[in-house]
Amino acid sequence: MKNLVIIIFTILCAFQVNAQQDPQYTQYMYNMNIINPAYTGSTESLAVGALYRSQWVGLDGGPETFTFNIHSPVGKKVGLGLSIIADQIGPVKETNTYVDFSYTIPVGTVTKLAFGVKGGFTFHDIAIAEWQITTIDPGDPFFANAINETTPNVGAGVYFYKPSKYYISVSIPNILNSVHINANGTKIGSESEHAFAAAGYVFDLSENFKLKPHTLIKYAFDTPISYDINANVFMYDIVEVGVGYRFEDSFSGMINFQVMDNLRIGYAYDAIQSDLDIVTNSSHEIFINFDLNFSSKVSRSPRYF
Repeated sequence: MKNLVIIIFTILCAFQVNAQQDPQYTQYMYNMNIINPAYTGSTESLAVGALYRSQWVGLDGGPETFTFNIHSPVGKKVGLGLSIIADQIGPVKETNTYVDFSYTIPVGTVTKLAFGVKGGFTFHDIAIAEWQITTIDPGDPFFANAINETTPNVGAGVYFYKPSKYYISVSIPNILNSVHINANGTKIGSESEHAFAAAGYVFDLSENFKLKPHTLIKYAFDTPISYDINANVFMYDIVEVGVGYRFEDSFSGMINFQVMDNLRIGYAYDAIQSDLDIVTNSSHEIFINFDLNFSSKVSRSPRYF
């Protein structure tokens, strides 16, 4: 795939027909604040997280995604946070910056229900000129310069959970349907709504072993439904290993370590099973989560989600 013009026009055509897809994550259970603002403040501490994903390794111009989030409870019911998603596919760069807000109400003695909203901006950049490639029409001014657009966006979500036991998440992180670039009637980098539904549960197999099944369903309007199924085992409150499957896309393996009570790092490997396996066979993902606990408690339960 050394002739990158093929990739570029494939990307442009895909954007024009189906609109841009939100990034996907294998370790979504530890990156929940990115897709659902209602998760904000649910960890009962100042939580900081970062994730990097290299998708379709070996494919020139393959997607690369970096996320960063920081959030904390403010009082007993309100959570505030900041989330950033930087995504690049070939010459197309998109950065989403949001302020997140949640409001939590108790349901029973332990279970909680949180409502969340997020608002911010999407910065879209198509740096075609920097790629120095041969186009079909070299004289077309559209390909001569970088193209930049900034658009507002908002999102919302609901998060129902019992700490350290289970969660159910439903969200639409991008509600506004927008077209970032409109080149002579051709819609490039258009963005459509994505709906996410996720759930997870912790089964106590023994004192030192816990089984954690998770599932994530993603639906972008006018495109087929995608879903992930995962099964993780957490051992001795230190190491977690898991396997997963993404529908018609890949099988995955993951491992993460509770390095300290407030620090977790993890890695995931996706083995590609789709038609792309002729040009790429894997995707890689790493994350780090850090919690700064302000509580006066001497000890705290491990963070399972």
